[in-house]
Amino acid sequence: MKITNVRPWIIEIDWDNRPGRKQARDVVKRRLVFVQVDTDEGITGWGEVTTYPGPVANNAIAAFIREVGQSVIGDDASQIEAIWQKIFRSMTYLGTRGATTAAISAIDIALWDIRGKALNQPIYKLLGGEVRNSIALYTHPPEPRSVEQAIDDAKEIVASGYRAFKFDPMRSNGGRGTSYMDGEIDPDAEQQAYAIVEAVRKALGPKPEILIDAHGCYNVPTAVRLANTMAQWNIHWFEEPVPPESWKALKQVKDQSRARICVGERLHTRFDFLPIFENNLADFVMPDVTWTGGITELKKISTMAEAYYIPMSPHDASGPVNVVAGSHVMMTVPNFYKLETSRYDLSGYNAFIDHPLDIRNGELYLSPDRPGLGINLDPGFLKAHEVKTGPAGK
Repeated sequence: MKITNVRPWIIEIDWDNRPGRKQARDVVKRRLVFVQVDTDEGITGWGEVTTYPGPVANNAIAAFIREVGQSVIGDDASQIEAIWQKIFRSMTYLGTRGATTAAISAIDIALWDIRGKALNQPIYKLLGGEVRNSIALYTHPPEPRSVEQAIDDAKEIVASGYRAFKFDPMRSNGGRGTSYMDGEIDPDAEQQAYAIVEAVRKALGPKPEILIDAHGCYNVPTAVRLANTMAQWNIHWFEEPVPPESWKALKQVKDQSRARICVGERLHTRFDFLPIFENNLADFVMPDVTWTGGITELKKISTMAEAYYIPMSPHDASGPVNVVAGSHVMMTVPNFYKLETSRYDLSGYNAFIDHPLDIRNGELYLSPDRPGLGINLDPGFLKAHEVKTGPAGK
């Protein structure tokens, strides 16, 4: 079975950014990036590489995937490892991280989808079979705008069946977004963050797991102070305390933190995770299946983490292919904690996938009867919502 075409799609949809009964609707435009891989036997596979910030990054990634895809046309679609290595090694001088691993991820996921469809098996069956019946999820409330709103949103998520959720309370009241400049935090924003976490914990009681995302925004002393202060409210982890470039900075935080540390969404391939494991730098790791190298690489990172007894918790802030692809790998991984979803109500995906995601009480169930990923995207919907950025795909 030969690859005949690799086609990126950038689509834009209306997205209810504040789902649920209690909150006013807040509809925003959201872009997602998918990849379609076609074969000469008529089997199509789907990949994804969403959540790069801003249209410039999305356009650049799509253009890069279009060009990289030309290099695999004519290749045997079943030779997934060989194609992974071919793309990765061909980019040695340009750089084997970031755009390169994004392109690999999207194509790799699509090739696993094709392989499953060709063999009439779900992907997790091809990765060794399941070790669990469902995938535990954690999710996000909207970013907190006040203590009261944070409490209401957290209660709504717990009522929907989720046992864990994550947010960034430092963003409220003038806190920075997701970028690093001096690594400091406004004092008022810091105190507001503490007030939110304390109030949410008191409102929910001890059982729900509260995960804090620092988005890699802070210098070492600021990160240590934030993590240790919030530890008193039994946070489950403090995520990305410092930017990803310096593992020695991360080590300083890990050595001084009373909170558990999670990292990994901005790391690419097993090679980036090696110093994390060898230097005891994280209590949890969270590679993104659409960024780090696809299903092939997520399985390898999971096996490495298992040797250190470190739980896996794949990152997701994107679309349905990301959620499902990561779930197929985690069905086979003994050292799995929970998989991230961008929100607890994912029904917005139903407009462009052929089977709704089966989420019940904070758990995702994959069908044993649907091959490959178990979902297909609707090309008609993609076409109707496509953002034109360059030469049209075939």
